[in-house]
Amino acid sequence: MAAQISVHKATAFTNPPNYALISHRLRRTLHASTKQPIVLVACGSFNPITYHHLRMFEIAKDFIRQNTDFEIVGGYLSPVSDEYKKAGLVNAHHRVKMCTLATEQESTWLMVDSWEALQNYQRTANGGHRNVQIMLLAGSDLISTMSEPGVWSHDDLDNILGRHGAFVIERTGAAFDQTIDRLARWRNNIYPIAQLVENDVSSTKVRLFFRRGLSVQYLLPASTTDLCTEKDKDKGRESGEADITSSESSNVRGTLGKETTRLSTN
Repeated sequence: MAAQISVHKATAFTNPPNYALISHRLRRTLHASTKQPIVLVACGSFNPITYHHLRMFEIAKDFIRQNTDFEIVGGYLSPVSDEYKKAGLVNAHHRVKMCTLATEQESTWLMVDSWEALQNYQRTANGGHRNVQIMLLAGSDLISTMSEPGVWSHDDLDNILGRHGAFVIERTGAAFDQTIDRLARWRNNIYPIAQLVENDVSSTKVRLFFRRGLSVQYLLPASTTDLCTEKDKDKGRESGEADITSSESSNVRGTLGKETTRLSTN
């Protein structure tokens, strides 16, 4: 018999006006009662969302099914708020709309949580112990910054990697073994996943294509291409890309903590 997962909305966090957690694709039952239910959360700017972002979830799903005792009951993209202040960052409402269109038209199980995107500050928070485990899904480039001194606080790393854990899609050409060695304290909670088909498409490269007037067809969902208006493309002409800072740390930690509280079990 499939195990039941009872999910309720907690109230430990203050929600933005008119916010509601999207959960229509969240599974309430497990196929195998012995499995640990998990929800995957990918945090990022999604500026814009690409097929690679969606593909990361599918790669992780295959790995988790074949190699772990976890069972995925849901997956969320959580765009950062405008307070991230990354150069060329399109406004949050626009990015949430792009992600929503992409997930609704290209996926049968992914959803978008706009909670973090709609904040007017980067929130840092912790959730309590829950039966459903919230885990980070990220590329190895983000995880590599966690091994760099002074970029992430030890408390943030202990919360994100120690308390939640992460599935990491290895990027093409990335030397990820050294990163794992530097994060040895949390090694057992980090799950590297190799890409069997290499894909180095990134939002940064898509923005570069926009600036050069090149086609982005088949790099990002067609439903989102029309939303990348000339005004939004112009933002990509701002010089420089922001480095990962403490605001990124707060975003990831706050999002995972919030998801743990809101997607809690009785």
